[in-house]
Amino acid sequence: MPTAEALKRLIKTELNLEDLEVEDIHEDMPLFGEGVGLDSLDAVELVMLVQKHFGVEIRDMEESRVIFASVRTLADFIDLKRSA
Repeated sequence: MPTAEALKRLIKTELNLEDLEVEDIHEDMPLFGEGVGLDSLDAVELVMLVQKHFGVEIRDMEESRVIFASVRTLADFIDLKRSA
């Protein structure tokens, strides 16, 4: 399964997004605010989920703003770290 698809499923199931289906989460949709609608608590949980499911750590909070822009940017970051 491509990383982006796995992320969409994780976001839907692990963050308990009842109002949103996996198909409704587009790869370029912002994860926070008007897009998927995640908040700062979800961000902390998402960092832990990425580490648990993909073995990738996100440590730099400034960098995380760019990484968490969308499903696509997060998937690209994970793929880059896993191939390194």
